[in-house]
Amino acid sequence: MSLTIRPVRPEDRPEWEALWRGYLHFYETEVSPDVYDAAFSRLVGDDTHDFHGLVAETDGELIGLTHFLFHRHMWKLAETCYLQDLYAAPEHRGLGVGRALIEAVYGAADAYGADGVYWLTQDFNTTARLLYDRVGKLTPFVKYTRA
Repeated sequence: MSLTIRPVRPEDRPEWEALWRGYLHFYETEVSPDVYDAAFSRLVGDDTHDFHGLVAETDGELIGLTHFLFHRHMWKLAETCYLQDLYAAPEHRGLGVGRALIEAVYGAADAYGADGVYWLTQDFNTTARLLYDRVGKLTPFVKYTRA
């Protein structure tokens, strides 16, 4: 399989949306159509402090995506990178798509001058965590949200 990782382009909208729907379905959530519109607009916009998107492509077909954001950090002068979404189509899992997307985010963070990349996952996402344990470092932080 010849895999290309590249930025999201305006003409990717239908395939990107299908992949993001799959990602959201995995996490048992849905968003309204206006969220899809706003999210895609952010991904293809030119604001460096807005979301960035990369897709994995093989034979002209999009088979994975990642969304990430650079932001300031109170404890550091350099910005950091939050990798928010990572998804590979189920039929393409286990082929290096997720790793290639994470490494591409690492490359984007390095090029931007960010001093780190972090992400969250659910504790039961055991398959993905096997990859994350190889390409990242598990931290002891626990996430809370507003009650």
